[in-house]
Amino acid sequence: MRKIWILIALLAVTGAQAQETGADTWGAWYMYFGMNRVSEKWSIHTEAQFRYYETTGNFNQLLLRTGANYHINKDAIVTLGYAFIDTDPSFEDGANLSNEILENRIFQQLLLYNQVWEFKFEHRYRLEQRFLDFGEIRGKETQHRARYRLQVTLPLTNTFFLNFYDEVFLNLQDQIFGQNRLYGAVGVRVTENTSVQFGYLKNHFNNINFDRLQFAVFYNPDLRGVFKKKSKD
Repeated sequence: MRKIWILIALLAVTGAQAQETGADTWGAWYMYFGMNRVSEKWSIHTEAQFRYYETTGNFNQLLLRTGANYHINKDAIVTLGYAFIDTDPSFEDGANLSNEILENRIFQQLLLYNQVWEFKFEHRYRLEQRFLDFGEIRGKETQHRARYRLQVTLPLTNTFFLNFYDEVFLNLQDQIFGQNRLYGAVGVRVTENTSVQFGYLKNHFNNINFDRLQFAVFYNPDLRGVFKKKSKD
């Protein structure tokens, strides 16, 4: 009888530990992306992401990213950019942020586009240099990472479309596999330069998986006329 109680206690502890990671909870990411065209060859990337362990709260991560895009042609764009990331790795809402992780990140990126029938493909290659601050216990680290994302968009009508992607993250130190993200969404084209997407993301790490709902707003204004007018003034 004693062995049975010990087994039950171990299972209870294991279940509690699994729950504390948030792996059994549906979280949500709320996102904004912008490509602000300022000239024939240049645009500015703007981005903000608010990520939560649960759908309406329990903060996990804030990500702010920007960059300068150089448009080689209509099918190729290179980017040099910077990101700031503030992460709370503890699942418990309102926990002490002594484990808060702050990151400054520099990245280089290549986007390639092509189309096969109605399917629009985007290949994204990204290198990242990550400067992480884990606080007093672990200190600071510099990590390097490579990412590749294959994205496919299928227009359904002039207004609605489907969007899918798979992205793999490869560490350039230690264990090579970092994570994999599989995503599917329904998109709505609101205006010529504005769209929204409602989707689902399966975020797979080595020992854990997360289910995340996503709501994203894309706003890509063409500001070339504004900058031309200012230059004339």
